[in-house]
Amino acid sequence: TGLVQAGGEAGLLGLAFHPGYAQNGVFCVYRTAPGLVATVDRFTVSATDPNVADFASRSTLLTQQMIYGNHNGGSVLFGPDGYLYISLGDGGSTGPPWVQDPFNSGQDGQTLRAKMLRIDIDNPQPPLPYGIPASNPFVGSAQFLPEIWAYGLRNPWRCSFDRLTGDLYIADVGGNWEELDFEPAGSPGGRNYGWSCMVGNHCNNIPVCTCFDASLTPALFEYNPVGSQAVIGGHVYRGCAIPDLRGSYLFADYIT
Repeated sequence: TGLVQAGGEAGLLGLAFHPGYAQNGVFCVYRTAPGLVATVDRFTVSATDPNVADFASRSTLLTQQMIYGNHNGGSVLFGPDGYLYISLGDGGSTGPPWVQDPFNSGQDGQTLRAKMLRIDIDNPQPPLPYGIPASNPFVGSAQFLPEIWAYGLRNPWRCSFDRLTGDLYIADVGGNWEELDFEPAGSPGGRNYGWSCMVGNHCNNIPVCTCFDASLTPALFEYNPVGSQAVIGGHVYRGCAIPDLRGSYLFADYIT
């Protein structure tokens, strides 16, 4: 229908079911709209077919112009608090010379790119089609948009909450280093994960922030890729079939 621009790192990138889906049939979709516009839509399920969306119910919650065809991010997920979390990449680069974060999206509080957002889709605050939780860390700040929950991310494509503890895991696709970021349950938000002055736990020699500063949140885990790789975030295992894995966070890599 012309609603999705696909190819490269663009496309239909995320889907999340509302915690009350069994009652309200609401779910959210993250897509790349034509023109490289990161878009989050709200839908409800069809009243006559539980396997189909009611397309007429579609309403756009949020958009953000991206820059290049890579680093779109794309996770949408509901937290234990019932709010919708949305991860956006920094908008990418082109090359050569493949400049890293050419618009400083990671450290710029006036763009939604390179951020984790947190919004309330159940209580809109017109003219916004969503609400800003009063507990968001930058409410009232002149330096940061109020939707921002965390920043300093490169391309957080897959994120998840531990369904037992509520801890948040962010798999941030790197370049020189792939990284996993961690936010414990109960965090007040506002964490700076360091991109682009840091990549993983390494100084990136880009003077947009101070490397290893106490205000930066280091990566929980990192690994050095060989060739073109990308960390793919998974979930903390809470099943019963494999007791030895219970409580372990599982992830993979796109190449290896």
